[in-house]
Amino acid sequence: MKYKIAAAAVLSATLTTAAQAQSSVTLYGLIDAGFTYVRGGANTWQVKSGTVNGSRWGLRGSEDLGGGLKAIFTLENGFSIANGTAGQSGRMFGRQAFVGLASDQYGAVTIGRQYDSVVDYLAPLSITGSQYGGTIAAHPFDNDNLNNSVRFNNTVKYTSVNYAGFKFGATYSFSNSTQFANNRAYSFGASYAWSGLTVAAGYLQLNNDITSTVFGNSGPSSSASGAQTGEWTFLAGRQRTFGGGLSYAFGPVVAGVVYTQTNLSDALGGGISSGQSGASGGIAFRANSARFQNFEGNVRYALSPAISFAGAYTYTRTDLGGGVNPIYNTVSAQADYALSKRTDVYLQGNLQHVSRNSGHVSAYLNGLSADSNTQKQGTVTIGMRHRF
Repeated sequence: MKYKIAAAAVLSATLTTAAQAQSSVTLYGLIDAGFTYVRGGANTWQVKSGTVNGSRWGLRGSEDLGGGLKAIFTLENGFSIANGTAGQSGRMFGRQAFVGLASDQYGAVTIGRQYDSVVDYLAPLSITGSQYGGTIAAHPFDNDNLNNSVRFNNTVKYTSVNYAGFKFGATYSFSNSTQFANNRAYSFGASYAWSGLTVAAGYLQLNNDITSTVFGNSGPSSSASGAQTGEWTFLAGRQRTFGGGLSYAFGPVVAGVVYTQTNLSDALGGGISSGQSGASGGIAFRANSARFQNFEGNVRYALSPAISFAGAYTYTRTDLGGGVNPIYNTVSAQADYALSKRTDVYLQGNLQHVSRNSGHVSAYLNGLSADSNTQKQGTVTIGMRHRF
């Protein structure tokens, strides 16, 4: 009898261990906080949350279904460490919220609130889409969404497996209304990595009915059912964004270039998403169309496992209509010191100057308040990040 009881106990423990190995749930997060000095118009000191990476916490899980197939999910909340409020228009899981199936052979299909393909594939090659530049280093107004100012609801996403360094994917974000072609978005992108070389490209299109109460003159309603709700960058019936980039790593140095272009039609105006905590400002269009072209060069250098330096310059050409074509010159630089694998401190500087400016367009560094009285704006930030 004793041997039978012992055997049963061993079998029970084995089955419990196997069940635990087949499924997992992980709590994770990142907190980014710092002091920022802003110069340009009114000079201010500010406590900022998410200067480089947005503060967040989330749950990520998977369940092994057998045959190389598993169920996956992610729920991710964004928040301000400065005052504890939720980001992304007050959503509980505003950064990401999706569930789906992933196959070791065929890739993954997920449904929910997700990033577009430009963010997934092209943004990591830019300084704003990495841990070396972040929010303030975004291209003016985050016009190409590389800093994911807008995330998309009602989204079906396909993500391929890695084919010897080649990956691709696509998204479609439903309007969830009878106006199928309006208040929707779609994107696709790809990347290839070989040795030290990485190349990537992406395309994003947004279709919105700017005459409806869903979108309207003040941006998409937070109570609407469309692909965008409560978050917006430009008030336009159609936005097309595309771009490509490459980077190359040689020893401790990684250098890259990125080009993006955003074209707007049926445009009413431009501004800053209400989902960007603490940001305010805007830009006026002189016609019902506008264009932004961004040329970025960036470099990163790992002096040691604990110390790194990074910098970028972005030349942004615009056409706002009516002969107003300002040029934005944006420089970003960062020095980072890792106190441990999970905690680091950084010093970051950003500077933007608007030239060829017949329309007297104001400088605007992403995530800060624009000042109508200056064509130059700069910041210095001392910050700390902790990952868990």
